Amino acid sequence: MAGEQLQVLNALDVAKTQWYHFTAIIIAGMGFFTDAYDLFCISLVTKLLGRIYYHVDGAPKPGSLPPNVSAAVNGVALCGTLAGQLFFGWLGDKLGRKRVYGLTLMLMCLCSIASGLSFGREPKTVMATLCFFRFWLGFGIGGDYPLSATIMSEYASKKTRGAFIAAVFAMQGFGILAGGIFAILISSAFDARFPAPAYAVDPIASTVPQADYVWRIILMVGSLPALLTYYWRMKMPETARYTALVANNAKQAASDMSKVLQVDLEAEVEKVEQIAQKPNSSFGLFSKQFLRRHGLHLLGTTSTWFLLDIAFYSQNLFQKDIFTAIGWIPPAKTMNAVHEVFKIARAQTLIAMCSTIPGYWFTVALIDRIGRFTIQIIGFSMMTIFMFALAFPYNHWTHPDHRIEFVVMYSLTFFFANFGPNATTFVVPAEIFPARLRSTCHGISAASGKLGAIVGAFGFLYLAQNQDKAKADAGYPAGIGVKNSLIVLGVVNFLGLLFTFLVPESKGKSLEEMSGENEDFGGDELEQPPYNNRTVPVV
Repeated sequence: MAGEQLQVLNALDVAKTQWYHFTAIIIAGMGFFTDAYDLFCISLVTKLLGRIYYHVDGAPKPGSLPPNVSAAVNGVALCGTLAGQLFFGWLGDKLGRKRVYGLTLMLMCLCSIASGLSFGREPKTVMATLCFFRFWLGFGIGGDYPLSATIMSEYASKKTRGAFIAAVFAMQGFGILAGGIFAILISSAFDARFPAPAYAVDPIASTVPQADYVWRIILMVGSLPALLTYYWRMKMPETARYTALVANNAKQAASDMSKVLQVDLEAEVEKVEQIAQKPNSSFGLFSKQFLRRHGLHLLGTTSTWFLLDIAFYSQNLFQKDIFTAIGWIPPAKTMNAVHEVFKIARAQTLIAMCSTIPGYWFTVALIDRIGRFTIQIIGFSMMTIFMFALAFPYNHWTHPDHRIEFVVMYSLTFFFANFGPNATTFVVPAEIFPARLRSTCHGISAASGKLGAIVGAFGFLYLAQNQDKAKADAGYPAGIGVKNSLIVLGVVNFLGLLFTFLVPESKGKSLEEMSGENEDFGGDELEQPPYNNRTVPVV
């Protein structure tokens, strides 16, 4: 190692797992719990919104959101998230992780509550209000991605860093589960208190006036978990790596971490001042030096996250086929409005329990044993295999006799997304870039993922429509069909596998070793950081 590590950073790297590690996981993880609840709970109530605000007298089916309104309601939060990831990622490197952390949380809380309100009662005004506040909700959620990942990576020891960052991200699974469970409870309570006939029996009476409270309560409750952790977020000290390496305040870094680690640490003022004066310690994001050192790594993290989210978010293409095929969601006209919310929530809860949450926690258990690279390769490989296995014999899977196998294949695709690139693409960008650019680069990588999510959730929504326009969903043009869409997604997953080879393995290495900052501290400018010569694991 060319340069000598700062004592405070070395103490963090070799620290045994302590209570503050778990505190940091809970504080950062509750943000992701809230993120997942807020992002995914909208899918539980979109059909209810259609019944309430877009009912057509005499129609054989309940009202539904028009395609453009549905795209706006579902996608505006993703657009806000993309913008927030870029802005708050940059701001986290400029102002510090802690100072920006509380801002994102308050924005999430306020907009979560406001998204359940509306100005006026006309469909246009209700949807416009909902979309406006969900954009800013997404903006706050976007900031949580780079800040939570960066804070956790900079607090953790090098032996357990991957598991701790993955544990923060795994709280998404519990957020999705909580959204489903709460929707089940609320819809059950309203259905019992205000019983209504099915749509086929009485179209008007099937949607009781009180149903308008159901979607509002579900959306607004998303503010509670974030509010509960706000105080503790504000009590967390700034990370030592930001304080020492970016703010160049050795005394504050040593003081903060002495309290956290409960040991006496020396304030290495002279060493920090020497580091700040090194020419190699100040190159920017758009410099030739960054391009030479980390250009391919940034391409690797952005491309893999982009490709993953195309596949991950487009899996709702055949979700409705599965839920309908196995009877989890009966035909809409056989239910009243509130009971339909119950059925949809139950389906989401079962998927979260059976495949989403186990996949996340398999990653937490194994990421520091077999490495990020191996898990990502396994995940993309299995997703490719299962996507092609669903695609080519698609007509076989849709036969009523093959429902169980279809559900198993679908669940395994979800499992290997979460025990795979959905977790590792979040972990790696928080480990391989310099401290002064870590939050920014993670934000860029995450924003690339959200761009993929927008392509997956809405581009494929149109692409997967039946090739016969007469059989396409109302308001949609003809597409290439679900089978061909699944083939495209298989190719997307295979490309993700290939781009994974641009991403270095960070298992067991310090953040400064990964980013090349140790060499900068020692004054030795290297053409490439030492980890570019790593041996690629064979899967």
